Amino acid sequence: MVGKIQNRETFIRQLSSRLQRISTPVHVERPQWRYSPQNKTLQNLSQDELLVTLQKQCTRINTNCVVTSSADLAMTLEKVIDDYDGGPIMTWQDERFDAYGLTELFSDTLPKKQIELHTWDPTIGRDNIALVEKANIGITISDITLAESGTAVLFSNPHHGRTVSFLPTKSIILIPKSSIVPRMTQAAIQIRERLQNGETLASCVNFISGPSNSADIEMILVVGVHGPIYMTYIIIDDL
Repeated sequence: MVGKIQNRETFIRQLSSRLQRISTPVHVERPQWRYSPQNKTLQNLSQDELLVTLQKQCTRINTNCVVTSSADLAMTLEKVIDDYDGGPIMTWQDERFDAYGLTELFSDTLPKKQIELHTWDPTIGRDNIALVEKANIGITISDITLAESGTAVLFSNPHHGRTVSFLPTKSIILIPKSSIVPRMTQAAIQIRERLQNGETLASCVNFISGPSNSADIEMILVVGVHGPIYMTYIIIDDL
């Protein structure tokens, strides 16, 4: 993210003074930890083994997990949409849908079945919210996927409204197998590398681990508290 930090030096000088330091530090010495389990967990697994780990985790987080090929993706997505009782559907404005071969499904097949599909349009502003509030299904794409926790990482931007993943009752997330990493550690490394390369990152990064749920009250699990009740990950095996 490109931005301007204000009053940083003043803040650091005041903090250093309170810590009774003689001078204000100008850089941070990272500690050399003796053990780093966060880097070693699941580190030697192949992409196929990470997929198996993700599938097992999905059984624990009430998430339907479907594996398909890019050639069968449109058919698989259509079946999941039918199983979820159709539209209205809200999607991101994302050229990857075209690259994944979903253009005909979105522009021809679904309209012929009288299934409404709306694409997030940044030019209409908050009218997108009214559309996504009424949507039965939201369809998004995972940018990074954590095998250990079954978490999809979504980067929002003007074309990727963050409400698409949590306002509809049902959520479908497309997951390229290549996006699967062991755990949060590797996702954080990727995000930091993008920052160091000068990329403009999303102001909102969503970590989604299955449908919304809570067990805060007497340890009784309630699904759909703040977001979708039903969640399906469609993993594209050859992407």
